[in-house]
Parts: sequence; C-alpha cells; structure tokens
Amino acid sequence: MNIDQLNERIKNGKDSTYVVNFWATWCAPCIKELPHFEKLSAEHKSEKLAVLLVSLDFKSKLESNVIPFVKKKNLKNQVFLLNESDPQQFIDRIDPSWSGSIPATLFIKNDKRKFVESEFTYEQLLTEYKKL
Repeated sequence: MNIDQLNERIKNGKDSTYVVNFWATWCAPCIKELPHFEKLSAEHKSEKLAVLLVSLDFKSKLESNVIPFVKKKNLKNQVFLLNESDPQQFIDRIDPSWSGSIPATLFIKNDKRKFVESEFTYEQLLTEYKKL
C-alpha cells in the first residue's frame, strides 16, 4: 500500500477512528508496543475503530520477514507493507513534524489528526485514543 492508498482507505473507510502505527520487524520498540495495538482494537471493537499496522520493512523482506512475523505474533489488526520509494516524501505526507524514526503513530478521527513519534505503553496509547 502506498500513501495515496492509505489516505483513500481512511477517507472512504466506514470506521470513524483510525490508529495507524508505523513499525518494522527490525525495530525493537515497535515490536514491544505491537501487543498494545492488538489490545486496543480488541477492547474497543464495538467502537468504530480501525487499527492499521504499516510495516516499513523493505519490499524484499515481505516473504522472508514480515509475513512470518505477523503469523508468529498472531496479529489480528490489518497489516500493510508500505510501498513507497522515497522515504522523505511519504514521511512529509504523513506528518511534516515526523523525523522518520519509528515507532510512530497517527491518530485520525473525522477531521482531527494527531501524530506521535514515540513508543507507547498501553496506558499512553489508551489516553491518546480517548483524547480524540
């Protein structure tokens, strides 16, 4: 999925709140916080929430790393591999304040957007989600 497809998914989606986490299989803090996103979507499934996990792994690692990782961790949220060739361009399109480091998470509810470039505990994630 590229950034246009991601924006389209959010714009045309039936969910009212989106939590989009940018992560990679080689990023230890990302892996540490992934269960928090699983818990958030499980505990709030009655609320129109979509948690999208966007992997920034290289396309060449999809079969060897990303798919086995998702299966091993039994991730229930939708997982996408970002298909963009110019990192700086997609970083700026997600949020101009993003330095490019991960984990990073974008919260979207209607016209409200909040971007956070740090690792979350479950409590911090829940707090940000409830602020929307």
